[in-house]
Amino acid sequence: MNPIPLPRCTLVGAGPGDPELLNLNSAKAIAGATVLLVDDLVNDAVLEHAKPDARIIHVGKRGGCASTPQAFIHKLMVQAVREGETVVRLKGGDPFIFGRGGEEVEHLREEGIEVEVINGITSGLAGLSSLGAPLTHRDRAHGVVFVTGHAKPGDAGTDWAALAHTAHQAKLTLVIYMGVSSLHHIQDGLLEGLPTSTPVAIVQNASLPHQREALTTLGQLTDTMTREGLQSPSIIVVGDVVQGARAWQAAPTAYQRAA
Repeated sequence: MNPIPLPRCTLVGAGPGDPELLNLNSAKAIAGATVLLVDDLVNDAVLEHAKPDARIIHVGKRGGCASTPQAFIHKLMVQAVREGETVVRLKGGDPFIFGRGGEEVEHLREEGIEVEVINGITSGLAGLSSLGAPLTHRDRAHGVVFVTGHAKPGDAGTDWAALAHTAHQAKLTLVIYMGVSSLHHIQDGLLEGLPTSTPVAIVQNASLPHQREALTTLGQLTDTMTREGLQSPSIIVVGDVVQGARAWQAAPTAYQRAA
């Protein structure tokens, strides 16, 4: 006798924004869903893969704006699964990189629901790649750290000075998500362990047609952000790998002077 399968929910990464970067497994899962719970940063073009009669529920999550409470999202997922729907939780980037995917998986499992996770390209990778630069490099970076600039209420957040010292000693690239609102604090902390001349890339709306970017140095980070009018959602990449960006290689002396 075959066991009765557990009810199921799929967490799907929609990628950084460009619908052409959606992977095949993600597209198949979206096409099979009867209910989709969609984050705010998911490109509407991704939803063209959904069935015409699929129920689409927008559960916005955007830094600095009013967001759907996470507990309510949990409730919606569980309710839809128990009603027999084929449920996809559609998240920008990758569900397991600052997408609260871990929290959602834990809650669903506690409710006796089986979870499948389909990864997507995270904006921290797509952003710097769009400038022609890598996150790791045998000579310039031996590893990469993905870190959030947005601490949970009541949490002291990242010790930026300590992280900077480690990054300098170990030759690590820092990829900072959700750091715009705390940029002064982040810059001050990083400057305690990294040179002012450390290359930095800022990428807003990574992979989208209206992507904007700026190359600068750590010492000029906040000034550059203000001058260029860059806002959230932006990825900030700190480290020598930024020297691999096409624009940096075309005019390296300009960035050296900025330091």
